[in-house]
Amino acid sequence: MVPEGTGSAAPAAAVLRVLVVDDQFLIRSGLTALLTAAPGFEVVGEAGDGEEAVRLAAETRPDVVLMDIRMPGTDGIAATERILAEAEAGGGAGAGAVGPRIKVLVLTTFDSDEYVLRALRVGAAGFLLKDTPPDRLLAAVATVHAGEMLFSPGALRGLIDTCAAPVARVPHPGLDALTPREREVLGLVGAGLSNADIAGRLVLSAATVKTHVHRCMSKLGLSSRAQAVVVAHEFGVAARMP
Repeated sequence: MVPEGTGSAAPAAAVLRVLVVDDQFLIRSGLTALLTAAPGFEVVGEAGDGEEAVRLAAETRPDVVLMDIRMPGTDGIAATERILAEAEAGGGAGAGAVGPRIKVLVLTTFDSDEYVLRALRVGAAGFLLKDTPPDRLLAAVATVHAGEMLFSPGALRGLIDTCAAPVARVPHPGLDALTPREREVLGLVGAGLSNADIAGRLVLSAATVKTHVHRCMSKLGLSSRAQAVVVAHEFGVAARMP
């Protein structure tokens, strides 16, 4: 998470540029007002549908996109997939290049497991319910920007219930390449634990856990921690938490 009070040493780095996407004007305006009033955040655009979100992401290159799922026309899942695909393919200057470090945080009205699961599969960094308190929402934007995964507690429980039984009929080709420790770490990532939580549970340093997570994602061909959660559940390696 981006720390508070980073001081004047690197003021530009402290400002997170956010694109707000929601088809409901009042919700979109409320999110914009919240972010604009909070120190360290800048709203670089507002979009009312997925097509406009893709265009504005290419034009403004935000750090984080707050993405609604259910919208007319191009929905939030399709928009997320296109934005992140352009980010990976483009990266630098030029038309349509969004930038490879962009993160998408999905906002939903209620726990819609099917939609959330699809959003994670295309690379969303996490999801929150729209009734999340303002301070937690701001912290969530900073959290996903820093590369962490973010789930609302209720939505995470829904995801775990949805994937309670492995749905894949064939083993993931990358799982055999994992070491026993990497597989254990992947299981705890699947349970929704942060690197710090995993480090405490396994009596490892946070840096060591981060290395294991990156190796897992590389071997499995994943682009986000959220996708690692989905894989862990779908292939039956997610840890069962008491």
